[in-house]
Amino acid sequence: MLTHSAALGASFDFAPSQRYPDPRIEVLDPSFAKYRIFSSTVEMLGSGMRWAEGPVWFGDGRYLLVSDIPNNRIMRYDEASGAWGVFRSPSNFANGLSRDRQGRLLACEHGGRRITRTEYDGAITVLADHFEGLPLNSPNDIVCQSNGAIWFTDPPFGIGGHWEGAKEDAQLPHAVYRIDPATGALQQVLTDLAGPNGLAFSPDEQALYIVESRSQPCRKVWAYDLSATGALSGKRLVIDADGPGALDGIAVDEEGSIWCGWGSNGRLDAQPEGLDGVRVFNPQGVAIGHIHLPERCANLCFGGALGNRLFMAASHSLYALYVETRG
Repeated sequence: MLTHSAALGASFDFAPSQRYPDPRIEVLDPSFAKYRIFSSTVEMLGSGMRWAEGPVWFGDGRYLLVSDIPNNRIMRYDEASGAWGVFRSPSNFANGLSRDRQGRLLACEHGGRRITRTEYDGAITVLADHFEGLPLNSPNDIVCQSNGAIWFTDPPFGIGGHWEGAKEDAQLPHAVYRIDPATGALQQVLTDLAGPNGLAFSPDEQALYIVESRSQPCRKVWAYDLSATGALSGKRLVIDADGPGALDGIAVDEEGSIWCGWGSNGRLDAQPEGLDGVRVFNPQGVAIGHIHLPERCANLCFGGALGNRLFMAASHSLYALYVETRG
């Protein structure tokens, strides 16, 4: 049994299931059964965080980075040794993490309200912090397209108080941005979503999925057709988190299924039991599976040597599960 002290931010015990298949992996539709590996169980890899976010896998080093936003640090899990510790502190209240086409770390930072790139020598390059002379809100999640274009969401969540950064006034609308791969120019692509959050590409990059996390009455995932020049069109609803559930970050597997960080919507009348974890939808937006966790999952990514290990950043802890698909 893995025990973490309350001083480190977690005061509960976690034990992998001793039964196969793991009862934490729930099949909601028969089509999800192919993703479940009979002898694979949910594992806790590390804990002690206050709000885990934005995991990113570094296959060349066999390690994963995950943001611990309120503690102003990025944590690192080493797959070879199982070591768990601090990668960067302070992190400038980093949230979403990704890699560019050259393998460099990209970070959404609430502190400074900016997008940064970590160079090979450790130097920090600021890629974006203003649009048309006004400071960004608090960049939240980030992805890099195969052509090198960098996309990120910019809601004001990180400047709403003194928990995930500094309390500031928003001067720009909630928006989605694109950094041009050739010129580095910052383009404001969308401003009509309330609280744009997680985002991910379809496997063929013909579509971009974006979570709208402040839509009423419930959170949604929208899909847009993506042109070669970065223009978005054909907005359509893919997932409607109708009821007490709520989305955050997302990841897409090689078959186009959408894996969503999931939990209670936070309403006073909501019952969180059974909601925390990862909800999986097919490309048509039908819920097909749920991975139950003891904590709300904010974000997730695929990694591991074969790309078939799902890493889940969930509140205080980092969890993992091998599945029969790849990111």
